[in-house]
Amino acid sequence: MNYSSSRQPVPAGELTVHVVRSVAGVAELKSDFAHLELSTGNTLPFALFEWHLAWCRHFLRQDRGVEDQPMYQVVRDPEGACVGIIPLILTRRRIGGLTFASAGLLGADPAITEIRSSLVKPGYEAAVAEALHGSLTSSRDWDWIHWMGPSDRFSAALGSLRGLDWQPIPADYVIDLPATWEEFRAGLKRNIRESLRHCYNSLKRDGHEFTVTQAESPDAVKEALELLFVLHAMRAAMPSTIDHPNHFAGAGLRQFLHEVCGELAARNIVRVFQLTIGARVVASRIGFEVGDSLYLYYSGFDPEWSKYSVMTTTVAEAIKYAIARGLKTVNLSPGNDVSKTRWGPREVPHQIAYEHSGRLRSRLVRTVYVKARSRAGLGWLLNRVIPGRRNWD
Repeated sequence: MNYSSSRQPVPAGELTVHVVRSVAGVAELKSDFAHLELSTGNTLPFALFEWHLAWCRHFLRQDRGVEDQPMYQVVRDPEGACVGIIPLILTRRRIGGLTFASAGLLGADPAITEIRSSLVKPGYEAAVAEALHGSLTSSRDWDWIHWMGPSDRFSAALGSLRGLDWQPIPADYVIDLPATWEEFRAGLKRNIRESLRHCYNSLKRDGHEFTVTQAESPDAVKEALELLFVLHAMRAAMPSTIDHPNHFAGAGLRQFLHEVCGELAARNIVRVFQLTIGARVVASRIGFEVGDSLYLYYSGFDPEWSKYSVMTTTVAEAIKYAIARGLKTVNLSPGNDVSKTRWGPREVPHQIAYEHSGRLRSRLVRTVYVKARSRAGLGWLLNRVIPGRRNWD
């Protein structure tokens, strides 16, 4: 996204903020999400309307002592057009007669929503930040807020207004695509070029022919996801010096991904890449084609075929696909590991900050809560009284 300093500033006083506090209210924002998806040039699946609505349907808690609800800050211009959606989720916790509340951007899940973000129309960053600042300052709903976001103009403006101490978190890794695969391959470092040569030649040398296809229709995606869950679990169980957890061990997480991918497949956004040898799928990776970018999500492969680096081949074929489609970027997702950096991507910095409401009670409550969570005994007791960790099964 281009954050040119030549844009004329928009007066914050011209904007209004409406707070959406129900799942039904989020469902009514479909056209606003669509408008901002185009005007912002969004390329993240996690910022799409379907992701938000499915997340709210599946993951909002109504447990003993814990209650989640949307607290979306929807910012509009004088004509009523939406210029910003800041998707906050409010969590209230109760101990006896004491209630305290925290807020954070949608996506407090076990690494399912890989990037949390707001949607803000270019040119409106400072004005939306100021309007949001006014809305949150006048509200007494929350005791502290957990902020996350990219290092952009909106985050900078919000940080300045609210005195946020932004701290870096793992960056996002994005490949800028040239016009052809040959040009892209020529620009890679020698080690990855050699690795690619080995991937293709070793299969051919041992007499294995392979194909890489994309499951795209809702029915095909549903079937491909079931197979990916199996391959993902097989990869997670494989002995390794690097921890690869099974992110879809919980049935609720699999159900969520089925629902959201079904909705997005109906919009022709999902691509489940599958590498097949003979009649057997041995590697798979989920992709989301959003705007002019391909976002590569979770993957899995059969360890029996690991010596052929089938996952590297699958990623290479996905990049070829993106180039053939005329896309501008491939997003390899956050996290600094060699499986991403070897492709020569650029880093997109992301950051985190915490703030309390300024009330003495809020500062004290958050201090006690954080310290209790960090101590094994007190954390166990606190979880018994007010569950802090969700059961994702």
